[in-house]
Amino acid sequence: REGPPSINAHPGIFISTPAEPSINPSPLRAIPSRLVSCPSEVEMAASAAARVVVALACVFSLVFSAQAEAPYRFFDWEVSYGDVNPLGGVPQQGILINGQFPGPQIDCQTNDNLVINVRNRLPEPFLLSWNGIQHRKNSWQDGVSGTNCPIPPGQNYTYHMQAKDQIGSFFYFPSLAFHKAAGGFGAIRINSRPRIPIPFPPPADEFTVLIGDWYNTTHKALQAMLDDGKLLPSPDAILINGKGPGRANFTVEQGKTYRLRVSNVGLRSTLNFMIQDHNVTLVEVEGTHTVQNTYTSLDVHAGQSLSVLFTADRPAGGYHIAVSSRFTNQTLNSTAVLRYAGSTGFSGPPRALNQSDVDFSLNQARSIRTNLTASGPRPNPQGSYHYGSINVSRTIRLANSAGQVGGKPRYGVNGVSYVDADTPLKLADYYNISGVYRMGAIPDAPAASHSGTQNGTGADAALKNATAVMDSDHRSFVEVVFENSEDSLQSWHLDGYSVFVAGMDKGAWSEQSRKGYNLVDAVTRCTVQVYPRGWTAIFIALDNVGMWNVRSEDWVRRYLGQQFYLRVYTPTHSVRDELPVPTNAILCGRAANKSRLPVSQ
Repeated sequence: REGPPSINAHPGIFISTPAEPSINPSPLRAIPSRLVSCPSEVEMAASAAARVVVALACVFSLVFSAQAEAPYRFFDWEVSYGDVNPLGGVPQQGILINGQFPGPQIDCQTNDNLVINVRNRLPEPFLLSWNGIQHRKNSWQDGVSGTNCPIPPGQNYTYHMQAKDQIGSFFYFPSLAFHKAAGGFGAIRINSRPRIPIPFPPPADEFTVLIGDWYNTTHKALQAMLDDGKLLPSPDAILINGKGPGRANFTVEQGKTYRLRVSNVGLRSTLNFMIQDHNVTLVEVEGTHTVQNTYTSLDVHAGQSLSVLFTADRPAGGYHIAVSSRFTNQTLNSTAVLRYAGSTGFSGPPRALNQSDVDFSLNQARSIRTNLTASGPRPNPQGSYHYGSINVSRTIRLANSAGQVGGKPRYGVNGVSYVDADTPLKLADYYNISGVYRMGAIPDAPAASHSGTQNGTGADAALKNATAVMDSDHRSFVEVVFENSEDSLQSWHLDGYSVFVAGMDKGAWSEQSRKGYNLVDAVTRCTVQVYPRGWTAIFIALDNVGMWNVRSEDWVRRYLGQQFYLRVYTPTHSVRDELPVPTNAILCGRAANKSRLPVSQ
């Protein structure tokens, strides 16, 4: 039987490996035998041998299953309000997890089972979502309002999820209201299994670098401004690991190589990342090993994550890790200290960048490609899946737009501004509760007034509110084109998936744009940018059944309606395609009195 779990180095975490397989073996087929009145000794011996073979097969099956089952990692988190003072001025109210800002880091390995108990000590409902975790067959754990009921004040919910067939750098964040502006975010590392090779030598150490814009105003005041129809001012600062300029520190040893896992956890700003006088080599983007190009700096758009290697090969001393905002009216700058061990002194100020150079950023984005020969989470090369030769069954064009509804600013997709329902859409879908959302409310293409072709900006088009869901077929292969006719950069995320970024450019998209698609080694990721007055095209293999959030990573636009849900549907209702509602699911709204037992189909 399973003994007591071993304690992990991180507080609130322990790991255990089940001693028994949690599987239901298929019943063995009966072995046919001849019916004779008086079996011979040879026949009896053969029958006995067959029984031994069957018994041994069962034993070996159980042993190998037990060995193959991934370990469980248990986390116990308490979410509370507390004072945070990242800029050294007047403290403000922040969201802490186990008293930490940012929250605890999740370290795991491919296929690990993650059991995360979240106790809500806030005076309002709360949810956590997991940016980049795909939740295979299990959108029940996605932690957004369309899939989960909020955790009520004073209560808890335990997420049960698996890092199934994933590696890479990601993060978690609070998904309700405007909580994200108060903290509650943290890093997720999914390491490769020991027997899977990685395409670079193991670094001397790894550092997490969480970068993001920050407001001195509390999240409740920011939300109240949006609810009153006011737009937010520019952010006040950039934080690095929850600290203001010059407050975060990293120590390295000369001659050694290190890995930095960088995530933009902020509310809206594209951020440029660089290490003074050092080049960085990009090795991973949101779970994909990349062609190992070298850069002096990298743009990390809102919601994106990546990994770089750098070697401490400069004269010993102190250097700046510089982070600055891009494509904004007001430029923000922040720094952390990279210190060579045992050194003193400091290099000069970091060099300045052209903060509005779209061509620089666009060309850099196009240079990020998949390493086709490297293994991903499995031993087979990442280039084994030939996405460029698959027939596209559907093209979806999604245009962001800004306007007003009821005299207040709203944002939308193809003319529709999303509003939350009183019941999670996934629960309504599962229990066949009608009237919760509108299937097909998002059209496959924008009207002319929302594509920028008539008004030139797309910003004054009329919007309509709806709880919008777009339907799609399981195992279809679709092309999605994000179109941006506004002057601001857009960043889009799709839960539950990693997508092939086939192309991006300035100007309007047309069918002729497909001639420039990368059909060989396009990078796969879950968050993509769309440049001002430009477009980005992606391919998606819809192989993960569920209700998945498609959202702007500009949290103001997302809060005010620039999102919707993609329903990936199959009529088979099999656990091979999707898991049933969890037995510990919180039920609310029109699903409050439903049974947690699986619905019979």
